[in-house]
Amino acid sequence: MNNEFNKIKSFTDLNCWKEAHQLVLIVYEATKKFPREEIFGLTSQIRRAAVSITSNIAEGFSRQYYSEKVQFYSMAQGSLTELQNQLLIARDVRFLDVRVFNILANQAVIVHKLLSGIIKKSKIIRDS
Repeated sequence: MNNEFNKIKSFTDLNCWKEAHQLVLIVYEATKKFPREEIFGLTSQIRRAAVSITSNIAEGFSRQYYSEKVQFYSMAQGSLTELQNQLLIARDVRFLDVRVFNILANQAVIVHKLLSGIIKKSKIIRDS
């Protein structure tokens, strides 16, 4: 198979970005059902944290030095952890039913694993 087809040319080619993007889409759909009075509260916080994940992955991808890449991918992981905390709160105050929460939580785990992998790989390349 031609290696040209497998080359990562854009941040949108990264599996961690693709899965994080799916998480953002699910978050937006789920938060549509939140109470209207939460639009500037938990709804906004959750959406910003989710978008921050993909934004930091994109910014890290464009950085020239691997130490910078690691920094942005680590910030994405921090935003993911923030999102996981907010989702727990949304579940506990009954803004999210358990089924939707589980879908979001499982997607967050997938993103976390992929981010951990790209951080580890970037550190190995940086330290080479």
